[in-house]
Formats: sequence, C-alpha cells, structure tokens
Amino acid sequence: QVQLLESGGGLVQAGDSLRLSCSASARTFSTYPMGWFRQAPGKEREFVAGINWNGGRTYYRDSVKGRFTISRDNAKLTVYLQMSSLKPEDTAVYYCAARRLSYGGVTTSPADYSYWGQGTQVTVAS
Repeated sequence: QVQLLESGGGLVQAGDSLRLSCSASARTFSTYPMGWFRQAPGKEREFVAGINWNGGRTYYRDSVKGRFTISRDNAKLTVYLQMSSLKPEDTAVYYCAARRLSYGGVTTSPADYSYWGQGTQVTVAS
C-alpha cells in the first residue's frame, strides 16, 4: 500500500508559476511510474504528465508541453510538477497517482493507476 500526499496548490495570477509536490509513504514508490492528473468542475479527470520509475522518460498532454515539467526524487519519495506560464484553463484539482506496476510504463488512463492522493486545488485568475 502506498499513500500519496500532494501539496503546493493555491491561487495565482495568469502567467505565474507553481510547484506541486507529491510525497509517498513507501519505498516501492521508487519502482512505480507516476502520473499527475487534474479535474475541473464538471469535467472528467485528465492526464497531465507522467514519469517512469527512474525519471528517464516523461510524458505530457499537448496543452501543457513547454510549460509544465514533471520530475521525481526517489531518495525523497517525492514527485514534482513544476508549472509555469499558468493559464485560467489550468484551474483544477490536481492529483498525483502511482501505477502499481514496478518498472512499468506510463499510461494516460486514470483506470491504470492504483494509488491516488487527495488532490490539491490550483486556481489561476485571469
């Protein structure tokens, strides 16, 4: 069992930056692919970014490419999402998730992820 805890959300202005963190409770975290997802009111949860177990491969949805960067520090059991040039349409609750498949690949479907954090609100004002 892996517990995930996000932090770093908040209210920012368009164009600002924000860094989200997701801390894990178990060493097995270091072998799992990780993802960041978001969900806006009335919309489905969507994939934002993903990273493989050692950080060697990263993936992004098109709308955040060049603005968001996902990274991880396995020694600290933490995955990060650095968000820059934020836009009002980035407003959502952001979740980190772990795919329970050691050394497996990143996928974009929420159904493939077994462990989820409680979410952190990101609000971007125009």
